[in-house]
Amino acid sequence: MFIIEIKDLYKKYKEIIAVNKINLSIEKGEIFGFLGPNGAGKTTTLMMLTTLIKPTSGTATVNGYDIIKNPLKVRQSIGMVFQDPSSDPVLTAYENLKLHAFLYNVPLKEIDIKIDYVLELVDLIKRKNDIVKTYSGGMRRRMEIARGLIHTPEILFLDEPTLGLDPQTRGHIWEYIKKLAEEKKMTVILTTHYMEEAEKLCKRVAIIDHGKIVALDTPDNLKRALGGDIVILKGKNINIKDEKLKFIKNILKTDNYIQITIENCEKNLSGLLKNIDGIESIEVHPVNLNDVFLSLTGKEIRD
Repeated sequence: MFIIEIKDLYKKYKEIIAVNKINLSIEKGEIFGFLGPNGAGKTTTLMMLTTLIKPTSGTATVNGYDIIKNPLKVRQSIGMVFQDPSSDPVLTAYENLKLHAFLYNVPLKEIDIKIDYVLELVDLIKRKNDIVKTYSGGMRRRMEIARGLIHTPEILFLDEPTLGLDPQTRGHIWEYIKKLAEEKKMTVILTTHYMEEAEKLCKRVAIIDHGKIVALDTPDNLKRALGGDIVILKGKNINIKDEKLKFIKNILKTDNYIQITIENCEKNLSGLLKNIDGIESIEVHPVNLNDVFLSLTGKEIRD
């Protein structure tokens, strides 16, 4: 069962095409990720799916409701955590959540129960009555996730949910997100430019660049498609004597280095290095999603 269906979704700002006729279906209960660099079209896609901006053309259905014809029904079905903090810093967590509950018409007798429940979920119940400006960045992010859950949405949208957080806090946020999907069967749609985040959380990933989906699959399948390990070579005058050795799957040359994908790295690395002159440094690692992105677009995600 598809809870989100996107059909030829397109958004143009004057001369800039932000989202370029993407098509996509997302299953109920899935954690789905849009992975790509800043400016790729990830946030614009989320803004259209959550009815905050209108598409130039095309449409989508969210929980069975058309984003253009039934925007109010869409909004009732979703929770949204924005990239930038949007909670009121001079209110307590309890007051922020209660205000949000009022906006979503949560029954009065249920509000306090739901507030305690979502704060327990993100481990903030002990800071319930503290003013939000006293929170750390990670705590505030967790509180905003709790706020997005107060009305029990079918779908939770997270725009760069761990942007700017330290690795430990980022790991905690990941655990909360996985817990939501597993225990509540909630569909979670997130944008990220962190490769590890997409690999850890997402059942499927759409790699997006210049408004287009350039690849769509599970993280493992996307990495497996490259067919080997990655060898990065740096040097001013690197010369590859034979680029057609049978264990070489792909060669990508950039301004700063040469990236080679090889089969069975443990067996074939020595043979590869004998085939190349002028190496000043070498790095070897398993394929990651940045390597996939680089092979598809010719640039790294952080570019």
